[in-house]
Amino acid sequence: MASEQTYIMIKPDGVNRGLVGDIIARFEKRGYKLVALKMVTATKEHLEKHYADLSSKSFFPGLVKYMASGPVVAMVWEGKDVVKQGRAMLGATNPLASAPGTIRGDYCIDVGRNVCHGSDAVESAQKEIALWFPEGLNQYKLASEGWVYE
Repeated sequence: MASEQTYIMIKPDGVNRGLVGDIIARFEKRGYKLVALKMVTATKEHLEKHYADLSSKSFFPGLVKYMASGPVVAMVWEGKDVVKQGRAMLGATNPLASAPGTIRGDYCIDVGRNVCHGSDAVESAQKEIALWFPEGLNQYKLASEGWVYE
């Protein structure tokens, strides 16, 4: 099975609204494997690195301030096509454009409180994983793998 990894982060609004378990459950039920998980209150500097590609945008200072306002849940998920499928599971960045059944379509209204972040490409996932999990990831085989993949 060809496998890849993605970085998924539950933002302060998702943590404070008690959505952590529901979001993790969606990825588990889909069949993806959780290989790293931690709750952290990120520093301004760490968030500026994470969102460096948005640094020229007018909303950047507010985004960093908001993301540093409370804990986030940082996760790495592994599986077939997980970057693309993870983004599909999250829904559109603008929750009002997100389909019902997606995380943002079910739980969000405003872009500035869109509950989660997901890597947009394999390359960005690798960079985000290295930034958030310098200690490395867990390696193991899921007992259910044979029931998920052919």
